[in-house]
Amino acid sequence: MSSSSRPAGLTETPSSGAASDRATPAGHAPRGPVRFPGLPPQIAHGPGGGSAVALTFHGQGDAELARSLLSEAERAGARVTVLAVGTWLDEHPELAHRVLDGGHELGNHTMRHRAVCALPADEASAEITECADRLRRLTGTIGSWFRPSQARTATDLVTRLAARAGYPHVLSYDVDSQDFQDPGPDAVRDTVLGQVRAGSVVSLHLAHTGTLTALPAVLEGLRGRGLRAVTATELMHSDGVAATAGPGMRTETG
Repeated sequence: MSSSSRPAGLTETPSSGAASDRATPAGHAPRGPVRFPGLPPQIAHGPGGGSAVALTFHGQGDAELARSLLSEAERAGARVTVLAVGTWLDEHPELAHRVLDGGHELGNHTMRHRAVCALPADEASAEITECADRLRRLTGTIGSWFRPSQARTATDLVTRLAARAGYPHVLSYDVDSQDFQDPGPDAVRDTVLGQVRAGSVVSLHLAHTGTLTALPAVLEGLRGRGLRAVTATELMHSDGVAATAGPGMRTETG
């Protein structure tokens, strides 16, 4: 990514490994993880001084629903963060680039969506690193973020394992839409808009029709409050938070 397209203050953590089989269009280069020195290892909320929020989607399930949801976000000028499950990437490898081509960002939601915080260390580590490998092979980086599967927050062990895999921060959330329970689009809209505020990180899921139906109303409600949906990385920069290269990684300079 050129310095002209990188948000101010952002330094990336380029990942080693094979480059993507297909180049990502200019302006939508994949971002590796970054360290935000002023923020904790586990982040549930971004800076609240701006007008940004992050809509984050657990990435698995029906591919057509995922494509439709991304298109709906793009029509509204929104950018989202997709935390992808590795087996989903194996089934639909083209979706990694579909996410990036829309100006969104990708992250790691473990390989098989097991209850990672309940696993022994070696199995938990494999869940993280195998998904990171999938992302690296498809996009050239391990993705921007790690989020634990079947857990809102990571244990200390999983946080350490994620850092060892190259993720300085675990991405949690402060707004749980509960959309995975399929309560209907009105309930999804009301839950999100009833809790969201500047700096919020919202948890949503790609493969639920109610979420897709609710998204336009959610985005309209955000606009009505003067809020805008950006990627999680952009959210962390929305109040001037600086970032540095992740552990053991070379800082990108151009």
